[in-house]
Amino acid sequence: MKITSVTSEYYSWPRPMPISNGVHTWTDVRRAVVRIETDEGITGIGVGGAAAGERQFRDAFAARLIGQDPLLTEKIWADLWSPKLYGRRGYETRALSSIDFALWDIKGKVAGLPLYKLLGGFRNRIQSYVAGGYYAPGKTHGDLQAEMAGYVERGARAVKMKVGAAPLNEDVARVRAVRAAIGPDIRLMIDVNCAYRYYEAIQFAKRVEEQDIFWLEEPVQPDDYEGFTKIARATSIPLAAGENEYTKHGFRDLVATQAVAILQPDARWMGGVTEFMKVAALAEAHGLDIAAHGDQQTHLHLLGAIPNALYLEYYPVEFDPMHGQVYLETPKIEADGSVTLLETPGLGLAPNEEAIGRYRVNL
Repeated sequence: MKITSVTSEYYSWPRPMPISNGVHTWTDVRRAVVRIETDEGITGIGVGGAAAGERQFRDAFAARLIGQDPLLTEKIWADLWSPKLYGRRGYETRALSSIDFALWDIKGKVAGLPLYKLLGGFRNRIQSYVAGGYYAPGKTHGDLQAEMAGYVERGARAVKMKVGAAPLNEDVARVRAVRAAIGPDIRLMIDVNCAYRYYEAIQFAKRVEEQDIFWLEEPVQPDDYEGFTKIARATSIPLAAGENEYTKHGFRDLVATQAVAILQPDARWMGGVTEFMKVAALAEAHGLDIAAHGDQQTHLHLLGAIPNALYLEYYPVEFDPMHGQVYLETPKIEADGSVTLLETPGLGLAPNEEAIGRYRVNL
């Protein structure tokens, strides 16, 4: 089997309203769909981002793939990951990730297996948590409470909210309001999105520990390994991090801090399926859990393949008007908070062109 064509299409649609975390604001949803075609009529589909740098790297990599055997994923990954030529982190690794996804989709289709079974298979259902609680213009404590309680009413047994963009006292009050709204039996996660210095994170953690917080996510910048260590020593709340980490080498260094209990690799960014599985094995060897960051459809099979998967992050319809319409098949949260894996061969990332086609853009 040989690769005959590699193409990318880009899509963008507006959110109902801008949403903000502790640092950034988003007004729209943007994504890339990567297609790798073969001489045997099998097409692999991957997904990625649409930023200019990622597009340029993806185009450069695509030209190098023509004529290669798509089943040699380790070889292709090693050929494309060249720090001297492209860099060690950032857009180059994100572009590689989207290609790696498409290659593994081909593997699944050749084998006639959903990816989680091809990778070994550990479970066909995974517990999820709903990622919400963003800041928004005019959003009150009551609005925040209604939002988070609404997720619980729809089946969520764990929810996550944002902090870091408001003064400490205000964010503490927001956390208390959410806990009051969801009750004592629902797990509550807090995401700082790197907004704090280590001492601010310690101050905040001490103020919210009494609210039974399941994890404190990305309290400081991803390279502040010493900060993670200081925070972990000062609070009983487990730390979660890794969405901004890249490759097995970056996660090796993060694990070495012994400060982070829950790793959050995003396979769309950190190296695709190939690197995700290596990081999952590294985490397992150190007694750590994986709660992948980002798009639920992208990570569903990966979490189903490993024994140390903790949670699937699930983004609700409130922040994406195309929720449930982007892919031909969409997993949903069931009454017990779990999500059932797709059984379609490959990754299950086939786009619903009828729904998203009108949002295609030329970049």
